Amino acid sequence: MRLPLPAAILLLATLQPVHAAERDDRPPFQPMDVFALQWANHPALSPDGRRIVYERCFFDVMKDLRRSTLWLIDTANGEQRPLTGGMANDGQAIWSPDGRRIAYVSTSDGSAQIHVRWLDGGQSAQLTQLGEAPEDLVWSPDGKWLAFAMRVPDAGKPIAELPAKPEGAEWAPAVRTIDRLIYRIDGGGYVDPGYTQLFVIAADGGTPRPVTTGRYDAGQPAWTRDGKALIFSSNRRDGWEYEPLESELYRVDLASGEVRALSGRKGPDARPVVSPDGRLVAYLGFDDRGLGSQNEHLYVLDLASSRSRDLTPAFDRAVQAPGWDANGKGLYFAYDDRGVSHIGHVALDGGRIDTVADDFGGTAIGRPYPGGAMSVAAGRVAYTRGTAERPADVALVARGGAPRVLTDLNANLLDHRVLGSVETLWVKSSADGREIEGWVVRPPHFDPAKKYPLLLEIHGGPYENYGPRFAPETQLYAAAGFVVLYMNPRGSTSYGEAFANLIQNAYPSQDYDDLMSGVDALLAKGYVDPARLYVTGGSGGGVLTAWIVGHTGRFRAAVVAKPVINWSSFVLTSDLYPVFARYWFPGLPWEKPENYAARSPITYVGKVNTPTMLIVGEADHRTPIGEAEQFYQALKLRKVDTALVRIPEASHTINRRPSNLLAQVLNTIGWFERYGARGMSTTP
Repeated sequence: MRLPLPAAILLLATLQPVHAAERDDRPPFQPMDVFALQWANHPALSPDGRRIVYERCFFDVMKDLRRSTLWLIDTANGEQRPLTGGMANDGQAIWSPDGRRIAYVSTSDGSAQIHVRWLDGGQSAQLTQLGEAPEDLVWSPDGKWLAFAMRVPDAGKPIAELPAKPEGAEWAPAVRTIDRLIYRIDGGGYVDPGYTQLFVIAADGGTPRPVTTGRYDAGQPAWTRDGKALIFSSNRRDGWEYEPLESELYRVDLASGEVRALSGRKGPDARPVVSPDGRLVAYLGFDDRGLGSQNEHLYVLDLASSRSRDLTPAFDRAVQAPGWDANGKGLYFAYDDRGVSHIGHVALDGGRIDTVADDFGGTAIGRPYPGGAMSVAAGRVAYTRGTAERPADVALVARGGAPRVLTDLNANLLDHRVLGSVETLWVKSSADGREIEGWVVRPPHFDPAKKYPLLLEIHGGPYENYGPRFAPETQLYAAAGFVVLYMNPRGSTSYGEAFANLIQNAYPSQDYDDLMSGVDALLAKGYVDPARLYVTGGSGGGVLTAWIVGHTGRFRAAVVAKPVINWSSFVLTSDLYPVFARYWFPGLPWEKPENYAARSPITYVGKVNTPTMLIVGEADHRTPIGEAEQFYQALKLRKVDTALVRIPEASHTINRRPSNLLAQVLNTIGWFERYGARGMSTTP
């Protein structure tokens, strides 16, 4: 199915404004403004469509942490009031079927527990005392029960037991034996052995009861309409750990505990959502063809016949977050197209996909990545709305109508800042003439008669996309005087599977040519100083930055963040190594060493003369710190100017704490200023 495209495709180096011109009397975005940002997340629409509960997220400047409280919105008049407060993290809010209660997860007592609030009287109760954090909270259709997923420890049998130590003796800590395929997770560290299981608990409190068991993970529960069973996603096959993307839909009977499979194809089946009449289950998945990037399609399963069908077979974009419309005749969903996030609708008979909103997103606080949440009820969709000028607010839309924005959480901050303008850039790649999209953030108070330093900022993934989205990191670079260029080179999502898989078994492939074509096009505009070009990127962007300095000397300095430097060592030390080894390479490192070496930046480090700093989180298990250290030590041996910035306790998501976001941005700016970026704009 063909997506609606802009009225005219922009050709080489054609710029298209995204937002209005700034006033000149306001200051630019400042580092401490990051702590003042607020954004909405996970809006939940009440069953009658009259109210929305959402997470209002913010940074705690004293504890340097992300926080969230719950707020209620009246959809008729936009009136807001707080539901919770303080410095806890409250979220995962869901409405009871009668709309009189809200269940949510809160850390108000120091650990994540399930709470329920009665809206008529304002009373609340903590229902649980769980040892692990609950997830995927969902009400039963009659409102009497809550189902949730939770990790259950399973220590297994030790290999050996030490003799009992004498009373009062101080021995070394006990050994930790690892025998699971996945034994550490970025952001969670080394994980205790265990499996995620499903539980039910009475909505007025009591003891949670497990309804799944075994050495399998289960998650994403959905109630059948009769309340007698849960439908969930899992992989319960032998050898399931070695099938990292595989999952099926299952049904577990709550009375007997009997589990039976509802699907059985090769590929993931996940995110079940039961239709209003209980006959159908919508879910996401694809037929696994072993590619690095495959679009999730939207399916419906008839519970009576066990037959399923694809509602989006010709839709060449990944489908997310499905939700049934009011009459059960179709489904809403989210998708990205050419770096812009949308909400769409498709009828049960398939056919045309209607665009309902084109401003979905705004929850990725950092760089201009996609990210958003939505909720469907009473024929309406509550969603997070993001733009180039704002992080997420809450908006409401009905099919065929115009969206209404119900919040403006950053008006008192961002209305008083002049932001860098965000403009679209299309270029033809020097590799093959393929059209590549990017965006340019021009500094506040931009003067085209002056020359500015250029900062090429490269996204990670690599199967991900940037877009015209508010991002404090790019705004801080622009405020420091850089013209910022970010692009979606081949391998990026939101342009179709074929475009994403141009890098299959070849990344970084010809991304280099795509990115250099963008730099050349911007230089042709005349306001970039060709002697002051700088480059940075994180994760996959770190790979490409390290690759770039090994293939050209045109950049005055570079900052490589949380990179892969040696694909062989990466595959054998990363937390998700079963995925990477199977889907990103034509064989294992000892089987295809030439492929791994040819694609590794370390192979070309002997050609690097660009001053290159590296930034990495010390607790990064996705691209472990040893990757950055290899490049740093190689550059030191070659006497190339370099530095290694280690951010304590930071995972791969360095910007999870706001001070770490600033540490990455300000150290990057500081490194570039060391190599000529100071005194940002000059006359030609």
